[in-house]
Amino acid sequence: MKGGKSISTAGFVCRLSAAAIASLLVLSCDVALADEGGVSFWIPGFFGSLAATPQQPGWSITSIYYRTQVSAGGDVARAREITIGGIPANLTATVNARVNATANLGLVAPTYVFETPVLGAQASAVLLTAYGNNSTSLAGQLTGTLTTPGGAFPFSRFDNIDSSLTAFGDLIPFFQLKWNSGVHNYMTYITGDIPVGAYESSRLANLGLGHWAIDAGGGYTYFDPKTGHEASAVLGFTYNFINPATQYQSGVDMHLDWGVSQFLTKQWQVGLVGYVYQQLGCDSGSGNRVGCFQSRVVGAGPQLGYIFPVGDMQGYLNLKAYGEFANENRPAGWNIWLTFNLSPAAPTPPAPTRPRITK
Repeated sequence: MKGGKSISTAGFVCRLSAAAIASLLVLSCDVALADEGGVSFWIPGFFGSLAATPQQPGWSITSIYYRTQVSAGGDVARAREITIGGIPANLTATVNARVNATANLGLVAPTYVFETPVLGAQASAVLLTAYGNNSTSLAGQLTGTLTTPGGAFPFSRFDNIDSSLTAFGDLIPFFQLKWNSGVHNYMTYITGDIPVGAYESSRLANLGLGHWAIDAGGGYTYFDPKTGHEASAVLGFTYNFINPATQYQSGVDMHLDWGVSQFLTKQWQVGLVGYVYQQLGCDSGSGNRVGCFQSRVVGAGPQLGYIFPVGDMQGYLNLKAYGEFANENRPAGWNIWLTFNLSPAAPTPPAPTRPRITK
């Protein structure tokens, strides 16, 4: 099939290309807590199962409900205080505090898949937008020494900051190339952040990143239509530009998203998903007062997918849940993704005709 991908399993045929973007999410959101003051461009979980499989040419739409709840203390709380201006430059302080964040976000990602191949691959373009709420709080004790022209003085303060925001996030353009060879599927992508979302450097909760970023990588999917076995992995790297409001530049980030699944029937999919996020480069810039501040987090959890017809289109519903652990300079928590994708259905194969026999 040109420009598309179907599977045949145990005597049935179903369209699965919609799942290729079912895990779509990248959002500049302060609940992520990594890099500058705990904010990263890439939210782990962007990709999942069937990430590299081609799609049906034409327009499709993906909508996502994303909820996350995370918390952290120590250096993360101190970094957040510095970012919002809560710790003056002449204060040498230790922070015994905790940051808690909850976000409920809705995302929409219209996608166009080109029918004409590019470099022998199927090309697609996406523009992702987000709207939702981010509620973040910080509570704890600051203790240290305040340096003034008159000398150094002991300093102690208890902070209790609550910040909540409902607004639009940044714009995320996304371009992919996908190649298919039997059960093997390959892809490469490039994306980035256009910082037009709600952001203020002195605000604890934001839905924008505050600076430009570019991210690129590649992935692989093994998918056997006869058995329904599937496994995917996507590796990418983020380069962060300097934040003009804070003169802080986050280091290069590495992220690996993976998924494995089994199609039990022509409609039902079950499996596992996970991610590894590791900052490789140190933070820098004249506004950096926290040092290298490299972050890390690992997450894993279950997934469930369901495919169904919607008129002459095809619907795909996917639910993923992650629990986080092994975090460093980044909070741990949990997040869920409920994704609905509506895409063109694959053409129905023509019914075989009997040969006509004449005497």
